[in-house]
Amino acid sequence: MLDRLNPTDGNAATVRYTAADFQVLVPGTHVLCAITGKAIPLDELKYWNWQRQEAYTDAQASLAAEQAAGNLA
Repeated sequence: MLDRLNPTDGNAATVRYTAADFQVLVPGTHVLCAITGKAIPLDELKYWNWQRQEAYTDAQASLAAEQAAGNLA
């Protein structure tokens, strides 16, 4: 389903991430991965960083974000 969403379709949600959950501030169908730029349907969103307020498509993208932030060797 990720590839079927067009990130430019105007349906991106605005989300506030917390340590354990997220809040939808502006309704939409998806958010964008901070690493890949791919659309992530809200019902499939599992990876984010609440301190940087970023969403990730999967664990690999989350790891790449941590490495880029200098948090991992």
